[in-house]
Amino acid sequence: MSVTFSALGVPENLANVLSESGIETPFPIQEATLPSTLAGGDVLGRGQTGSGKTLAFSLPLVARLAQRPQRRKARFPRALIMAPTRELATQIAKTVDPLAKATGLRTTVIYGGVAQSRQEKAMNDGVDIVIACPGRLDDLIKQKIVDLSQLEISVLDEADHMADMGFLPVVRRIMDRMPTGIQHMLFSATLDNGVDKVVKRYLSNPTIHSVDAPEAAVNTMEHHVFVVPSDDKKELIRVLAQGTARRIMFMRTKHHAKKMAVTLSKAGVPAVDLHGNLSQNARDRNLAAFASGEAKVLVATDVAARGVHVDGVELVVHIDPPAEHKAYTHRSGRTARAGSDGTVVTICTPDQQGDVVSLLKQAGLKVPFEKVSLDSPVVAKVVGEVAEHVPYVAPVQQKRNPAKKKPAGETSNARGGRGGGRNARGGKPAGEAQGRGGDRRRSDRSGASNQSERPARESRGANAERPSRGANSERPSRGANTERPSRGARGANADRPTNSSRSARSGGRNAAGAAGGRSRGPRRASSPATGGR
Repeated sequence: MSVTFSALGVPENLANVLSESGIETPFPIQEATLPSTLAGGDVLGRGQTGSGKTLAFSLPLVARLAQRPQRRKARFPRALIMAPTRELATQIAKTVDPLAKATGLRTTVIYGGVAQSRQEKAMNDGVDIVIACPGRLDDLIKQKIVDLSQLEISVLDEADHMADMGFLPVVRRIMDRMPTGIQHMLFSATLDNGVDKVVKRYLSNPTIHSVDAPEAAVNTMEHHVFVVPSDDKKELIRVLAQGTARRIMFMRTKHHAKKMAVTLSKAGVPAVDLHGNLSQNARDRNLAAFASGEAKVLVATDVAARGVHVDGVELVVHIDPPAEHKAYTHRSGRTARAGSDGTVVTICTPDQQGDVVSLLKQAGLKVPFEKVSLDSPVVAKVVGEVAEHVPYVAPVQQKRNPAKKKPAGETSNARGGRGGGRNARGGKPAGEAQGRGGDRRRSDRSGASNQSERPARESRGANAERPSRGANSERPSRGANTERPSRGARGANADRPTNSSRSARSGGRNAAGAAGGRSRGPRRASSPATGGR
């Protein structure tokens, strides 16, 4: 007879929550760690992705906090769970939330990429359990929005992935702020890249539970390596994507993941992308579409290699073979979860065969290389039942709100005064300076500059109607309503107004400025003292 959660010491109300979710018996790592963690001891759990680690630390964390109810304090959480990615933090929250709700505890999730105002409000309102990514959590601690001085339980999940991402210095800085003697639970697939130093520094006489050998998880899947010419690769991807069940396809770059999702959608296979360039709202929206079945394919970078758990993923395709065996293990772990079946396909071009051989050897796998075509029986077997094509619908482009346009006559970023109307060329108010060039200088030399009486400029685009700028032609004054004497060549002074005349006009300009004209003085003001230009 299998062991029950209640027999392991899990409170009855939490066992009922699990039962309502269809979880009746514990996984091996849960069975191995729960007696230690429920007793308050430090635990080092080693297990692969999909082995049930989240419940292994969530159950004792919630149970121990519920045993000692306390009044919530703003900014002072009682328990902290750290995860390397937003997706994993969100996934953990989905597991913890129903358990916390059943015991009257409050949770919140903290990660970057979104405004911190909502997270700040949650901390000020008081929470019991914080689920956080290290980067944003460190920022909030520095801002004194989060205080860990009254923490009782700490969990570090996917510690090896933290190390791979370079988060361990931040993690150590955060853990140094925790009280000594609290319960620490650390879960990791491996203990390399400095994870062992974290264990030695913070865990006190931990009980070590190792479940599964590092390669055991990938050995439970069916693996294929399909060798195809480069010219046939895109078409093979389309064929592999057209099954009825969910499938995740991994690519190395964000740009190619986005492009491939659009390509598949246009080919009649609804697909969404997941990568680091997406906002958190876009990530959540795409994951929800994939989980609901609205999208059958998720095209992702390694950001989805951990923490993304969606039931019914029957196929993982490595469109781009990963750079190292750990990535292969975690990517492949998106299928064959919780004892279900799953298939993993690596697409390999002839020039990639050497790298793929080395990759699989490091992962502890022996997989035959199969040269395939689009109609090969093994390809058809992996695809299974082909889904009906779905017509592509282009995403709706957001239209600019006309109400947000600046009203006519409003000052733009360019220097200059205000004027009524807009010219045809740049959409700027008429009479507004066009920059630092000759238009400003000509305007400054034009004499009186009463902005309120300045007429709108003629359209610059209509050269046929524009007055000639030749040496002897007359040009309408831009600054005043009177005719301007012919300037002739720039070097000739015979037809230019005298300095005394300019001085008289400058008085008019100053008066216009006082009446609400241009607040900045002309760039090159003329006066009797300077003798003009």
